[in-house]
Amino acid sequence: MREDIKQLYNEIDRALIGRGETVRRCIIALIGGGHILLEDLPGVGKTTLSKAVAAAAGLKTKRVQFTPDTLPGDITGFMMWDAEKHEFRFREGAVMTNILLADEINRTSPRTQSALLQAMEEGCVSEEGITAELEKPFMVIATQNPLGAAGTMPLPHSQLDRFMMKLSPGLPSREELKKMVLTRAGGSPIIRTVFDRERVLAAREGAARVGISEAAADWIAELIAATHSDGRISQGASPRAALSLAAAARASAYIDGREYVLPADIADIFADCIAHRIVLSGSAARSGLNERAVCGELLKAVPPPHIRR
Repeated sequence: MREDIKQLYNEIDRALIGRGETVRRCIIALIGGGHILLEDLPGVGKTTLSKAVAAAAGLKTKRVQFTPDTLPGDITGFMMWDAEKHEFRFREGAVMTNILLADEINRTSPRTQSALLQAMEEGCVSEEGITAELEKPFMVIATQNPLGAAGTMPLPHSQLDRFMMKLSPGLPSREELKKMVLTRAGGSPIIRTVFDRERVLAAREGAARVGISEAAADWIAELIAATHSDGRISQGASPRAALSLAAAARASAYIDGREYVLPADIADIFADCIAHRIVLSGSAARSGLNERAVCGELLKAVPPPHIRR
């Protein structure tokens, strides 16, 4: 791992115990220019993790606690009357930041959820004919409770497709819980700022320059095509998913200090990038399969080029 990235990793890792792989994937999304959706039971550290990423990266952040009465204008901004100037002016919403912490995003209405679509895809928002550009970098780290929990509403597929990765921190082990009890008497540790906006932008530029071979690109295309031909999947991954997977693979290689993508980079993050983008058929869902398991089987059914040779 690159020395500067390792410093960022270690600082974020202090906020959680035993979540090293989740922390690494958060950094991949940050450098790869993607957004993160964290889904798990309440109390496992989703919000703690998102706040730690924002604090360690040294970026401007805003946090929105999504509730049923949250309005689209709270997110994107709205036009208001300026009595002194006798004109309407644009009042900025929560997206006018570098990292937006969207807490419990699936507790609000579909109308408000959709307010983030343009910001996540195009890096801007439009209101009353005015288009406001978001400051770069812009990243959404959203948390949600499992579907079916009290007060939850499913995210539209178009919005799920805009998240580079969907992650689940998971429950800590018994030893990790013990360490938390012994070391967290004063609450979560204070996270130091070890990065800044310029370093994040430089890392993104470096990741974008990482080479991806024709064979690796062909494998990504084969994997995405397989999600459309597999009978267990009723809705496959989009072209946006292929681009997102490639960007994440480049960021993974950059973090490891390489100038080229390996098949292992793609395989390691495939399920995190694709599982939330596919929809299983009714028979597959009834048989007990889940999206991540199907992604794992696709990797076996469509091996990388070097293994086929």
